[in-house]
Amino acid sequence: MLALLYVLAFLDRGNIGNAKVAGMNTDLKLTGPQYNIALTVFFLPYATFEIPSNVILKRTKPSTWIMILVLSWGTVMTLAGIVQNFHGLLISRFFLGLTETGFFPAATYLLTTWYTRFELQTRLAIFYSSGAFGGAFSGLLAFAIEHMNGVGGLEGWRWIFILEGLFTVAVALTLPWTLPNSPESARFLTPGEKTFLQRRLVKDSGTRNEPFKWKYLKDAALEWRIYVAVIVYWGNSVALYAFLYACPSIILDLGYTSAQAQLLTVPIYVLAMVSTIALALFSDKRKTRWLYIVIPYSCALIGFLACLCIPHPRLPGLTYAFLFFIPAGVYPPLMGIIAWVANNLAPSWKRAIGMAMLCSIGSLGSAIGSNLFLQEQKPRYWLGYGFCAGTVLSSILATLTLRYSWAKINAQRDRIDEAEVRANYTEEELNELGDKSPLFRYAI
Repeated sequence: MLALLYVLAFLDRGNIGNAKVAGMNTDLKLTGPQYNIALTVFFLPYATFEIPSNVILKRTKPSTWIMILVLSWGTVMTLAGIVQNFHGLLISRFFLGLTETGFFPAATYLLTTWYTRFELQTRLAIFYSSGAFGGAFSGLLAFAIEHMNGVGGLEGWRWIFILEGLFTVAVALTLPWTLPNSPESARFLTPGEKTFLQRRLVKDSGTRNEPFKWKYLKDAALEWRIYVAVIVYWGNSVALYAFLYACPSIILDLGYTSAQAQLLTVPIYVLAMVSTIALALFSDKRKTRWLYIVIPYSCALIGFLACLCIPHPRLPGLTYAFLFFIPAGVYPPLMGIIAWVANNLAPSWKRAIGMAMLCSIGSLGSAIGSNLFLQEQKPRYWLGYGFCAGTVLSSILATLTLRYSWAKINAQRDRIDEAEVRANYTEEELNELGDKSPLFRYAI
């Protein structure tokens, strides 16, 4: 169910790129940078609402809170189909961002309450790769909906917003029955299965659920590695959203028709979906995080540099081929860094706050990315390809920094005698120490 919701979130935030190709800019008389401003304003609420959202999630029923979020953004998406000018588009994008912002950290944290540390990335990848499916499906859906141009006196791009928004609202209304809040409340599990799941999670993390304390907020805020992880996150958020909104236009600039451009985005996102799941499986199986972040980012770096250097008008086929490298390279690392941070933050309140911090600050990169592929630079897009290449390289270096730091702490703790630790600390004290406990080992 979380995967389906992320498909809808991805469709609803990204369909503006399809609407642009379908004639939205012309009908709304958008000029200069107004389209990019509309993209940017979507991400402005992210920095303020993701941490409060996860606190609300922990204090309420997750199914209820997530239903409120999904119902809200579906309503906003539907109303976006009746905007008449730039200001209306701007308002709809702002409120779409405000209502969507809490979903991603809520969903990723919810998965940590079901799966052990080295089961997590595969499940996160299945969840997140549904976004790649949404990217592929959006092209097909937009291609079909464009044929409704004129129905009810509305342009085809308006129907893209309206129909996708209405479907989101319909799905939201089912969530109280289709989205379980926790293993303990899952109706499809027996009492024995619920107990088994609880015990294996405690054994894996070494911590239990604890009441909220303000110290957990302070501990998360002072954890410098979260901020380094944000740089790793930016390799995805800057590059992916730069590419997401620009991809149909990039392909259009290669000489294809609007309909062809919509369809040619499909295989690019299918490959991204496959690479995300495949690399997550390897990461969980080998119990290694850093390597499966560096490898795909290196692939994306090749794609950006190649597209920057290729003379596009003369070699459209080669440019299109290297476009495959970009989402296949920037999709997988996001689930890698989220799983890595989730693995290495304890207890659960620190994890919930830390994951929300990572997502909220990391998502600000999307606001940067949405302004990189400028219309006046087509078809070369020097700024877009060059800036994204630099960001991905920075993410690789940040990944290596985290790997060295956590490995060094593990080596120090390996020299500590466990019996001595247990003689000096109670179980409750070790649980409260979380990842600072001498018995805790960081995932590498």
